[in-house]
Amino acid sequence: MSDNQSWNSSGSEEDLEPREDYGHPVGIAEFSGVLSKWTNYIHGWQDRWVVLKNNTLSYYKSQDETEYGCRGSLCLSKAIITPHEFDECRLDISVNDSIWYLRAQDPEHRNQWIDSIELHRSIRKEKTEKGGVQAAVIIPPPLADSGYGSESSLRRHGSMLSLTSATSGFSATSTSSFKKGHSLREKLAEMETFRDILCRQVDTLQKYFDSCADAVSKDELQRDKIMEDDEDDFPNTRTDGEFLHNNNGSKEKLFHSLSPKEMNGIDFKGEAITFKATTAGILATLSHCIDLMVKREDSWQKRLDKEMEKRRRTEESYKSALNELKKKSHFGGPDYEEGPNSLINEDEFFDAVEAALDRQDKIEEQCQTEKTRIHRSSPVSHGGIYSSSGTHRFSDKPYRKVVRASPVDVHRFSSEVEEMVQNHMTYSLQDVGGDANWQLVVEEGEMKVYRREVEENGIVLDPLKATHSVKGVTGHEVCHYFWDTAYRNDWETTIENFNIVETLSDNAVIVYQTHKRVWPASQRDVLYLSAMRKMVANNENDPDTWLVCNFSVDHNDAQPTSRCVRAKINIAMICQTLVSPPEGDKEISRNNIMCKITYVANVNPGGWAPASVLRAVAKREYPKFLKRFTSYVQDKTAGKPILF
Repeated sequence: MSDNQSWNSSGSEEDLEPREDYGHPVGIAEFSGVLSKWTNYIHGWQDRWVVLKNNTLSYYKSQDETEYGCRGSLCLSKAIITPHEFDECRLDISVNDSIWYLRAQDPEHRNQWIDSIELHRSIRKEKTEKGGVQAAVIIPPPLADSGYGSESSLRRHGSMLSLTSATSGFSATSTSSFKKGHSLREKLAEMETFRDILCRQVDTLQKYFDSCADAVSKDELQRDKIMEDDEDDFPNTRTDGEFLHNNNGSKEKLFHSLSPKEMNGIDFKGEAITFKATTAGILATLSHCIDLMVKREDSWQKRLDKEMEKRRRTEESYKSALNELKKKSHFGGPDYEEGPNSLINEDEFFDAVEAALDRQDKIEEQCQTEKTRIHRSSPVSHGGIYSSSGTHRFSDKPYRKVVRASPVDVHRFSSEVEEMVQNHMTYSLQDVGGDANWQLVVEEGEMKVYRREVEENGIVLDPLKATHSVKGVTGHEVCHYFWDTAYRNDWETTIENFNIVETLSDNAVIVYQTHKRVWPASQRDVLYLSAMRKMVANNENDPDTWLVCNFSVDHNDAQPTSRCVRAKINIAMICQTLVSPPEGDKEISRNNIMCKITYVANVNPGGWAPASVLRAVAKREYPKFLKRFTSYVQDKTAGKPILF
């Protein structure tokens, strides 16, 4: 186990979760170490101190900063741990819409982390399940066992109470459920009236039946008592039989609960007829309600279908929005950057690259506007000449024409430089008009850009050739500003940083530069030798040629790294100065000169960027580069002596 990753088994109360399992205490040890975490597409993978404790995964910027609090944490109860299919050192942990991309230093450490996480999750699950069983034990017994709501308790309720409760519940439900139907509402009101009448009638009939039952019961008791008295002593009776005289001389009423007056006060036949009519009215009203509901069934069904369809569309929209949200939340992760197993398709790749280039153009435009404003507000120095060594100096000496061929530099790459220069002079200056393999892709005024489609092992290696004519500058001036790194940041907008690795001679250097990343493409770097040469024409009527060639080399001080994809280049800027004779005895001015530029580029970008994207970017960016660079040279040389 490495120094950066270790079991923390201090046994402190904070680090252990006591858990009783069959009477034995068990603790979960803390697990911590360094993992690389994907931050964003700008910073990529960054080392973070990760701690697994109490079923929670937390990360800190470093081990020394743990006391300042974690930068983020995930609860592992519902987390999904996914070992990557292709990267043996990587694991992804997702909880709902949050996802962490983590990389261990080797597959063994990744497996240790996965095992530790699963251990925490399993122990936590066992503890939760055990707690659930204990909770189930203290749940009170069912209410049915208490007698409440049982059949015997229901029997104790009177029939009148039960009828009234049932009808009240029915009316409340009915009136609330059918508010919108006017006819139905009227019928329900009728049912309320019938219910009240029926309840009164039931009450009256109940009293009658209770009185009858009491009278019969008392009559039987009295008869039994008379029979017993007859055996012992015969009581005195009146002839009308209304009263009985007891031994003590008191009188007792035979049927005091059912007097003739009370019996005559109840029209049993009338009550029965009314009860029957009320019941018939309720049945008729119910039948009418059923008819109304049947008639409304079709409209209700249509309304229900409409609501179901609306719900279905809403659910689909929700799912679509949720998927889009998940996609956006994960978009920008390591699975969506350039690579052999990238999840981003070609169209999305192109859209993302184009959007990033548009943002860079906007930023560059703002910077140029600010530079122009500052330049106009500051005084401009005029005069001076250029040194032949390629560095820019100002001098108060009078101008004199400098025409000198640069000597052949002697260094360990001299033969390679000479070979490149001769190849460019032989092949790059050839006319492409009659070659069908060259395709004209851009034509803007004097500028024409050609391309020949070449692919090798799926990588685009399209040679590119551009021709342009620029007034008011010489070939020496154009090559000077293109070669000298002192001006590189003034016109090159795609470079993030660069440095001179080795100076081979006055006109030859080895340069390492990294280009700005255009997500989702990987960042590129390039190590190349840059040499500037002057080729004197064999015929005095032909113009001299200035040339800058940049081609990839290897160097011990700039080895390839995993952070960038190393691109290979072979580029040449070939310039010839055309001079038109001035009128009369006038001196040659910038109005009399023109630079004919031939720019050739053979670039192997490496990596896995789609071919269509590379071609589209080249078609867009190369013309912009030529116009931006030549305009920069014109601005820099305006008002200054001519450098031939």
